[in-house]
Amino acid sequence: MNVIDCRGLTKVYGGTKALNNLSFTIEENKITGLIGRNGAGKTTLLKIIAGFMRETSGEVEVFSEKPFNNLFVSANVIYINDQMNFPTALTLKELLNVAATFYENWDHELAMRLFDYFSFHPAQLYNDLSKGMKSTFNMIVGLSARCRLTMFDEPTTGMDAAVRKDFYRALLKDYLAYPRTILLSSHHLNEIEDLLEDILLLKDGKEFLHMPMADLKGWAIGAQGLTANVKEWIQDREVIHLKTIGLDRMYAVVRNDFSEYEKQKAREAGLTFSPVSSSDVCVYLTSKTKGGIDDVFI
Repeated sequence: MNVIDCRGLTKVYGGTKALNNLSFTIEENKITGLIGRNGAGKTTLLKIIAGFMRETSGEVEVFSEKPFNNLFVSANVIYINDQMNFPTALTLKELLNVAATFYENWDHELAMRLFDYFSFHPAQLYNDLSKGMKSTFNMIVGLSARCRLTMFDEPTTGMDAAVRKDFYRALLKDYLAYPRTILLSSHHLNEIEDLLEDILLLKDGKEFLHMPMADLKGWAIGAQGLTANVKEWIQDREVIHLKTIGLDRMYAVVRNDFSEYEKQKAREAGLTFSPVSSSDVCVYLTSKTKGGIDDVFI
């Protein structure tokens, strides 16, 4: 079953297309990473899926229904981001008690265990929390709600490294205990890639890649050698990234779609190969140029 189905989804702000003819599907009970640079359209996409705003054109369905102003979708979807608003007069404990009345699958025991683990005080007010503590409280709400579709938009903003690790661990453990569809938008792909089953990479409001995380790990390969040899070898290949090393050497990242025979011929020409991390692949694919910051200082 497809939980999310987008067909030609477009959202225009003024003269700018935040989403541009975007089409994809998300299956149920998977953790999908929504990856892209600032301005790629991640937050806009999540808000449309959550029913917070209407698309300009195209179609989007969540649980086979249009999400905008839809009570069924609202009851089965939770969208967690760093701009959440809670009633200012309620304490943190009161907020959790009220949340329990909104979500059918709410696990109050889990909420309170997480609440105690992260050292919140029942009488604290949400607006008095630091940015990192607000993100941690948001995470507690997102996990405890156990909605059929749970969306986290940059959920670790302000968290220190130890709390981020705890969050990822809690997310995985609760997902295994209570499977549901999870969309996780993050700039820290290197931290979350072991959690993800699929990855949806956006660039300029368009789908750039949508594939299993395991496939992305071998999608590209790095080659290094004398500049002339590298340039000759990358002719007619899909080059993702190029970098000059020293006076006469070059490093190239290319699509890993060639045979072992071709790789062996390249080794005979003096090239060496190395794996490329999934995080680096996404950075290179969404870059505006094939080079890096060093090219600015030519």
